[in-house]
Amino acid sequence: MALPFDPNEIDPEEYGEKRASLSTDHESAVERVREVCTDAGFGIPVEFSPSEMLNEKIDADRDPYYVLGACNPSMADRALDATDKRIGGLFPCNMIIWEESPDEQVVYHVSIMKIARLLGLPVDDEEMDAIIEDTGEMVDAVFAELNGEQ
Repeated sequence: MALPFDPNEIDPEEYGEKRASLSTDHESAVERVREVCTDAGFGIPVEFSPSEMLNEKIDADRDPYYVLGACNPSMADRALDATDKRIGGLFPCNMIIWEESPDEQVVYHVSIMKIARLLGLPVDDEEMDAIIEDTGEMVDAVFAELNGEQ
């Protein structure tokens, strides 16, 4: 299947790619990201470790990799309306923490709101612009804190 665009030509800003590095062990990094997300207004209704599951089920020998499914209920509610409920296929807003080395953890995020825009899901462009701005401010606050900019 051919995509209608070249993914290599998309600026990571267009899909809200964010990255931070934390100099700590994996468990401490997960706790730190959870705390910073909560402080920024996100709840964490879903979390899991794909690496633990893969290591257990298929002996994958994966380094620690953890997913925090962050959600702000009012933003989610607005986004459902602005996309005729279709954005639910992208929920939640994931914060990924993976171990680069024992004392180096990477925190990674892409904006599901911006991805929804790229996919043409919004039926209310003005409201989606406002949602992207509002959630972007929250995510920026998370990464500013993780990067020691606050």
